[in-house]
Amino acid sequence: MIEACIFDLDGTLLDTEILWVEATEVLLREWGYEVAHDQIMDIVYGKSWLDVFEALRRTYGSLRLTREEMADELSVRMRELRQERDVVIKGSLELFHQLARKLPVCIVSGSPRADVETAVDLLGVRAVLAFCLGAEDYSPGKPNPTCFLKAAEMLSVAPEHCVVFEDSLAGISAGKAAGMKCVGLARPGAPKQNLSHADIVLADLSHFSMTDLG
Repeated sequence: MIEACIFDLDGTLLDTEILWVEATEVLLREWGYEVAHDQIMDIVYGKSWLDVFEALRRTYGSLRLTREEMADELSVRMRELRQERDVVIKGSLELFHQLARKLPVCIVSGSPRADVETAVDLLGVRAVLAFCLGAEDYSPGKPNPTCFLKAAEMLSVAPEHCVVFEDSLAGISAGKAAGMKCVGLARPGAPKQNLSHADIVLADLSHFSMTDLG
């Protein structure tokens, strides 16, 4: 029986996962680096910011910014990109509110906490949100299950009674490793991810029903 719900943020509630990829590419090009899109996708998509930063530092060895300085630079580019489009994924937000009327719901993201807090206000879910976790709140990041196990502990719910909503391979892998039910979001037009380990995969989370999990 499901007793709590855990939502990923970027790519699941907000169409911002690919924006983090774009912002990273923009920033690196501004600094004079040659950037391969597929490589940045592999480094950034679905991953915790702490792990992203370490991977960027390994790949681009001459980076001299601290993690906090680079996060600030990326946040500026993200705000600029967000202003160009409506990033709220309506079906996911609809499900979030529906579930929050019955069960505790939290957000577990790999983005910096400051960006997660901004996103919570953008979504307008603070009043119904149990809590949110950002990259600084756990380590290591997805696909390691630490983030989801911490959330379950904070919710006082056994992992097997939690359901995770995710859009990435890293997120689904983390959820399954935590022993949780997993619902994959595969929106038309979104970057393809291997969600085959999810319990179910949907193109729109507003179509989700607890009966889908058996």
